[in-house]
Amino acid sequence: MLPKHVQPRRFTCKIFLQTACVLAAALTPMGGFAQAAPASPLGGAYDVRAFGAAGDGVAEDTAAIERAIDAAASAGGGTVRFPAGTYLSGTLHLKSNITLDLGSGATLLAADPKKAKYDDPEPGAGNKYQDFGHCHWRNSLIYGENLDNVSIIGSGQIWGKGLVRGDEDVAGSGNKAISLKLCRNVTLRDFTIRHGGWFGILATGVDNLTIDNLRIDTNRDGMDIDCCRNVRVSNCGVNSPEDDGICLKSTYGLGFARSCEDVTITNCQVSAFKEGSYLDGTNQPLSSGSRNGRIKFGTESNGGFKNITISNCVFDHCLGLALESVDGALLEDVSISNITMRDVVSAPIYIRLGRRMRGPSGVPVGAIRRVSISDVTIYNADPDSCAIVTGIPGHPVEDLTLSNIRIWYKGGGTKENAAVTPPEKETDYPDPRNFGMTPAYGFFLRHVKSLDLDRIQTHTLADDQRPPFVLEDADDIDFERVKAQHAAGVPLFVLHGVTHMRTRMTDGAKDAASINVKEGRL
Repeated sequence: MLPKHVQPRRFTCKIFLQTACVLAAALTPMGGFAQAAPASPLGGAYDVRAFGAAGDGVAEDTAAIERAIDAAASAGGGTVRFPAGTYLSGTLHLKSNITLDLGSGATLLAADPKKAKYDDPEPGAGNKYQDFGHCHWRNSLIYGENLDNVSIIGSGQIWGKGLVRGDEDVAGSGNKAISLKLCRNVTLRDFTIRHGGWFGILATGVDNLTIDNLRIDTNRDGMDIDCCRNVRVSNCGVNSPEDDGICLKSTYGLGFARSCEDVTITNCQVSAFKEGSYLDGTNQPLSSGSRNGRIKFGTESNGGFKNITISNCVFDHCLGLALESVDGALLEDVSISNITMRDVVSAPIYIRLGRRMRGPSGVPVGAIRRVSISDVTIYNADPDSCAIVTGIPGHPVEDLTLSNIRIWYKGGGTKENAAVTPPEKETDYPDPRNFGMTPAYGFFLRHVKSLDLDRIQTHTLADDQRPPFVLEDADDIDFERVKAQHAAGVPLFVLHGVTHMRTRMTDGAKDAASINVKEGRL
């Protein structure tokens, strides 16, 4: 008989045998796990392979991933893990208190609609004031509504290969990589979105939203942050040659106007290189077609934009910064600083108050006020469109400060270009390219009030026969410490209906306490 201290540990052996029996019962004849296999999560983690996911990019894994999400939700929450592999899927439904962890080497692959099912869009057209995409959330690869405490994290990627880029009539198709509606406490961090469909991320009515360290290289909008509050976007790179990069919106998609407010965007890059070349590091210029990219407020602007800061961002080979209120919104209390732009197409800075008014009747024209843009460097900007700030008759852009801004334009404008008067386009879609060639090469300022320009420098890389500044219907304007290159015989300022304009320490202009000019040049 063995001494007591070396007796067999029957209890441990019993557990081992029980575990082995459970695993044997769960195995299919082919050696994989049966679909109904139970899981024993470790520390609240649920591995999708334990629920039957193949991860080979061929077999559809939608049902297996959904089982892992359901199991975590039934336990009160947990982390659904994707180890290295390629997981072919249709629509996945997020639930509260769930984290999707895309591990290193993991790809969540949006299936062709012929191979996997996407949820149908919500019944009906949503409303007549928005595009199809802004009224429908369900037809997405990852979808969540009315959820709390959800995250998508990890160094893996979401590849929207099978997503369509619009509202094409493809049965069972999806057109968004990630779609979230009326959720709270959401974190999106560290992963990559490749070819994300109409929207890489569409977040509508989401509060307490953190988007950090994402890499997005896509065929339409990178991320749309719509009617959201308490938002932090940081350390992201977005390449979107065919649409906007980082876009704040305040649509009527929820069926009511809701503001987009308390937002910070910092340490981000936007560009419009050939799709896919941002992720592989080659940054290939487009051979044809228009370039988009950019950071933009609007176009949809029913609920307004309030209390927003943008800082330390880089624009490359794309459109510039756009702030738009055209559907009755208040755009106010915005601070933008430390921006660099290179090879910008169209207006590098575009601030537009209009009256498209795509929304319920009876809403008054909106307002743009208390906006500050400072510490901006722009090189090789397109010659057709200068920086544009324009309201509409009776509704000026107000309380705008532009300071420490240096712009190098390509130049090449003619005397004929200097003589044009851009159309008002009050009710049109707000795009700076709608105005055609601008009569100024530097700044075109129309329907503005209480505007300060301090430490502004404008240059042209080739001779330009247009003046640096054209002002029309402008009141209470300050130019201080301005340096603007202009060709011989070309004025510094062309003025139409300007009142209470002051100049100080501005090259080419005498210090003046008040300038009132109906039609003139300085």
